[in-house]
Amino acid sequence: MDLTLYNTLTKTKETFEPMTPGRVGMYTCGPTVYNYAHIGNLRTFLFEDLLARTLRFNGYDVTHVMNITDVGHMTSDADAGEDKMETAARRENKDPWQIARFYEAAFVRDLERLNIRRPDVLPRATEHVEEMIALNRQLEEKGFTYQTREGLYFDTSKDDDYGKLMPRLDRDNQLVGAREAVNVDPEKRHPGDFVLWFGNKPGHIMQWESPWGVGYPGWHIECSAMSMKYLGETFDIHCGGIDHIPVHNTNEIAQSESATDKPFVRYWMHAAFLNLGTKKMAKSAGSILTVQALIDSGYDPLAYRYLCLQAHYRSPLEFRWTWNEDGKTGRAQSLDTAQATLQRLYERVSHAEDDPLANETAYTQAYNEVLGYLNDDIALPQAVATLHTYNSPRLWRAFDPVLGLDFESRAKPRVEEAAPEDVLALVEQREQARKAKDFARADALRKEVAALGWEVADSPQGPTLKRR
Repeated sequence: MDLTLYNTLTKTKETFEPMTPGRVGMYTCGPTVYNYAHIGNLRTFLFEDLLARTLRFNGYDVTHVMNITDVGHMTSDADAGEDKMETAARRENKDPWQIARFYEAAFVRDLERLNIRRPDVLPRATEHVEEMIALNRQLEEKGFTYQTREGLYFDTSKDDDYGKLMPRLDRDNQLVGAREAVNVDPEKRHPGDFVLWFGNKPGHIMQWESPWGVGYPGWHIECSAMSMKYLGETFDIHCGGIDHIPVHNTNEIAQSESATDKPFVRYWMHAAFLNLGTKKMAKSAGSILTVQALIDSGYDPLAYRYLCLQAHYRSPLEFRWTWNEDGKTGRAQSLDTAQATLQRLYERVSHAEDDPLANETAYTQAYNEVLGYLNDDIALPQAVATLHTYNSPRLWRAFDPVLGLDFESRAKPRVEEAAPEDVLALVEQREQARKAKDFARADALRKEVAALGWEVADSPQGPTLKRR
């Protein structure tokens, strides 16, 4: 069965065909580790986990690379403002290296809580500055850069395909935003030009030597350098949130393809926002809701994972949260429903002996129906609805490698209670009566067993017992 994916670059669903048969290289934009990830951020990482799991479910050998941005991401994605790591260091009175390691560890812990598989490679930007400098030198040698007193820029006027990832209207809006951004370098030649290397920042703690002076890399060059180091100059899939399309991912394409003269990524995939009410959840808006806050409020983190399965990754997910007076805990009706449903599901999957799809033909038909939805651009809402319709423990378990609801440890098969000695003695007397063909006595003994709360049945292997 073919797997189809929506490609942001072509604006269509396409049959997925990797560069190398059976193998997939996948890069996902990771966190900037200056604060805790909020559950809006984590919706994107959940989508990427579901995508990687779907690819593996279809038999692909996936290499998943996700970067850790620990330098160079300004408070504006368009290079304006202050480095987010510096902002956090001042906020918490620590150095940026301490900030980075603390919030990186917190991020990895949140992945574990949500049963998101750790990426195969998790490179830090600060440990790949050499690769970024080398890529910038390639661009410089090919005439795509210029230098100002503020740093080294990519000249977008030299790239005829610049902005091809986004619709024309979005590209125009991006350039307007670049003109209006604060702290814009007056020597910048064009509104869309972006920084490859920051210089003239003597107060910045994180600095490296480079051909363009002491400084630090721009955010966009980090992802190009790290993705190409681990996956090659062209690879299969690049993911991120939809907010990465107009600036970050657009700039990645421009610098990567200009440097290599090769297509950078074949399939671009983006997840929609989690909205608080009707607004995007964002740290800058003071609306951070973390996994820890969910736990403190009595929610299982996998209830949030289950909730995210209810909306397609390209559709916004509305979420309403009411904080309690303590300001640390709260409630969400959608999470209440998700948690209750998930607990019922664990109970249902525990009862594997009661499966409506015992017939192999019926099971295969249902399996292929669910797989069809899954392989249609990861249509999990339809897949999950179909799983609920069939209500088959076996089918739920079969697709848990994608769903990640942890049935293996959460939904334990029911273990029959050992019968007490007096019940076993009655069963043995009944068996002797049956062998003597004293069926009236055998029937009377069966009723005595039933009165003690047990049900005895006959099989070719002998009598069986289970709780009534």
